[in-house]
Amino acid sequence: MENSEEKINIEEPAVQAEEKKEETKLSVEERTAEELRVTEKAIEMLRTVFDPEIPVNVYDLGLIYKIDYDVDTKTLHVDMTLTAPSCPAADFILEDVRQKLVSIQGPEKVDLRLVFDPVWDQSMMSEEAKLELGFL
Repeated sequence: MENSEEKINIEEPAVQAEEKKEETKLSVEERTAEELRVTEKAIEMLRTVFDPEIPVNVYDLGLIYKIDYDVDTKTLHVDMTLTAPSCPAADFILEDVRQKLVSIQGPEKVDLRLVFDPVWDQSMMSEEAKLELGFL
C-alpha cells in the first residue's frame, strides 16, 4: 500500500504541471479569433500605405500576396510585391508598410518579404482601385 501511495504522490506534481500547461494554451477558438483580429488590423493598416505615384493603397492595388499570423511565435508574416521591380519608391513603401505592421498590438515580430512571383499585373487590383485609376 505504501508504495502505491508514494507513487500517487510522485505522479501528482506531473499531473498538476500538465493541467497547468493546458490552462495556458489558447483554445482553438481563441487562436482563431486572435489570428483574425491581427489579420484584419494588418489589412486596415496596409490600406493606409500609398505608393506616392499612385493614389491607391498597397492592399487595394493587389501588392499584398500573403498575410499570416502565427500565434505561437507571435510573428506576422507578410509577402508583398511592387508594381515593378525597379519601382523608385520601393524603399519608402517597404518602410511605411513595416512601420504600420509593427504598430499592431499582438505581434512581437514582423516578417516582411518582398517577392516578385507571381509578377504583379493590373488584374490583381480591387474593383475600387480599378475604378479610382479609370480602368473601369
